[in-house]
Amino acid sequence: MKTDGMTEAEINARHAEKMAKKKAARDKILATKTIEKGLVIVHTGKGKGKSTAAFGLVMRALGHGFKVGIVQFVKGKWETGERGVLEKFADQVTIRTMGQGFTWETQDRQRDIAAAESAWQAALEMIKDPEYRLVLLDELNIVLRYDYLDIAEVLEGLAQRHPDTHVVITGRNAKDELIEVADLVTEMTLVKHPFRDGVKAQAGIEF
Repeated sequence: MKTDGMTEAEINARHAEKMAKKKAARDKILATKTIEKGLVIVHTGKGKGKSTAAFGLVMRALGHGFKVGIVQFVKGKWETGERGVLEKFADQVTIRTMGQGFTWETQDRQRDIAAAESAWQAALEMIKDPEYRLVLLDELNIVLRYDYLDIAEVLEGLAQRHPDTHVVITGRNAKDELIEVADLVTEMTLVKHPFRDGVKAQAGIEF
């Protein structure tokens, strides 16, 4: 077989040469990356997948034998699939479900504020505890958006985290101040969602 006058063997040889150069360049870059530390990771945006991606990190951490802490700031009333799985890892995972449901369901601002404050205290204990290698603060961005917590207080708390502890924060509308201090920020972009076509939230997909 020939392509542009080249035999298959010549094409394969050229490909191998290109990949060898790419690997050498990649290895050179990787050799300069020597810092190891706990990261602040933010998943935000209007697209689906913020908490889903965060729970993927939880699963990965469990696979490495790490202890994980989870604080759910909003989704208190939902029986989720991930919770059912993680309950089987009780020796590695601590789950604190502190929310009272979505704010439009409770319709009680003072109760929401109290729940957010209690959840934040639980989160602080985890992120300062050296036993936890990863702490997920699920939907923290939601309570920050409604100013149920002081962003300055949250940033101060994150700065006090154990040096080896990763903190993952989810929810739409991440505050600019949080994005500024984060090490990794991913914005989920909504392109298409079945909810717009009348499809309800489904087990195994949304919860």
